[in-house]
Amino acid sequence: MRPELNVVVFGGDGDLVGIGLSHLIHASRRNLDIVVVMVNNMIYGMTGGQVAPTTPIKAKTTTTPYGNVEHPFDATRLVVAAGASYAARWTTFHVGQLKESMKKAITTKGFAFVEAVSQCPTAFGRRIGLKTATDMLRWFEENSVTLQEARKITEKDLEGKILVGEFAHREFPTFTETLYKTIKEAKKSAKAN
Repeated sequence: MRPELNVVVFGGDGDLVGIGLSHLIHASRRNLDIVVVMVNNMIYGMTGGQVAPTTPIKAKTTTTPYGNVEHPFDATRLVVAAGASYAARWTTFHVGQLKESMKKAITTKGFAFVEAVSQCPTAFGRRIGLKTATDMLRWFEENSVTLQEARKITEKDLEGKILVGEFAHREFPTFTETLYKTIKEAKKSAKAN
């Protein structure tokens, strides 16, 4: 444990909410002082285009040729519920907001999570009728709803939309701070006995 280091983790949606989900949950729960950037292309794009935990419902993949029947995992809301100090989601269309969120994540004490919804024109885009990266960026623009806008929209109307914005920005002790405080109190208690 080297608390003086700034740790930034980059991973895909398959890495973080598929294979490594328990690690993500517990890093958030413990409020580890790290930044996690999840690049979410909504598919296992590098291994054949299989359905991922983040694949939108009804989207066709190599393993769901008639459409995905599972609701996609909302990793950003999950880390907020688990205890993240900072959490945000933007698409690669929202370049300025994504950049600012990454700056905030890096300067936030505790567990910080940024979900970057990213285009994957070859494995995901073409399966949903979007042939180029530009087509996907347009799709992101048309299908993104900010948290503020979402308050005025029904849950039914939000289905299939990408909710973007800053989901949490709060401060509380990190795992390391809590651990060192506990050790200090234990030593003090041991000396008193």
